[in-house]
Amino acid sequence: MIVFLHGVPQTAAIWRKVRAEIGADSVALTLPGFDGSRPDGFTSTKDEYVDWVAGQLDRYDTVDLVGHDWGAGLVYRLAMTRPLRSWVADVGSFLHPGYVWHSLARTWRTPGDGETAIAGMVATGPQAFADSAAQWGLSKEDAREMANSFTETMGASILSLYRSVTSTAHADWGPLTPTDAPGLVLHPVDDEFSDETKAREVAAALGARFQLIEGAGHFWPYQAPEQAAEILLKFWASLR
Repeated sequence: MIVFLHGVPQTAAIWRKVRAEIGADSVALTLPGFDGSRPDGFTSTKDEYVDWVAGQLDRYDTVDLVGHDWGAGLVYRLAMTRPLRSWVADVGSFLHPGYVWHSLARTWRTPGDGETAIAGMVATGPQAFADSAAQWGLSKEDAREMANSFTETMGASILSLYRSVTSTAHADWGPLTPTDAPGLVLHPVDDEFSDETKAREVAAALGARFQLIEGAGHFWPYQAPEQAAEILLKFWASLR
């Protein structure tokens, strides 16, 4: 089964275009807290999300796992700790020992500042949020879809997720070693939240292939679904 994991601040909806282009059986998971509710006792830490996704994957005999943004972070961890048929993820630099948090992540990781930022995002309403999201190269439709999914619960989950990292993901989840399953690290050339050199080094450390996505930025599942589907299908075909 092909399983897709979304990032921040998103839901499974970000994968609708890519899944349509692939035209194969797949499932896109929405992480707890990002659908507007959280199970009792679930505090939205990175390791809780890893365990939750692992439980979902247990439903399938084989899994081709694909992740974007924080979903990619979960893919990297799962690829290093459990059997998969294959894995694909972006923002490879996130797992690099020299990773530096981007400015918004630093705000979310700072108590007080993060709460203020999330409260502001909630208070602006969907249209203002969508207008802000459009700066990342999203169409009005896609920005609006992302905006409509943002809730106070999602915001609280985002803060918990980012703050569950002690300093960097590598410090918590490293060292990096080649994964048993074949992997592919994607890097959209216009992604302002990842660094190509660091992403290449992470791919090499994991024994994975590396692929650029031309003409797309961080939100490539929205921006370049046809190109993404072509890359994914070619990768999976090479595993047969």
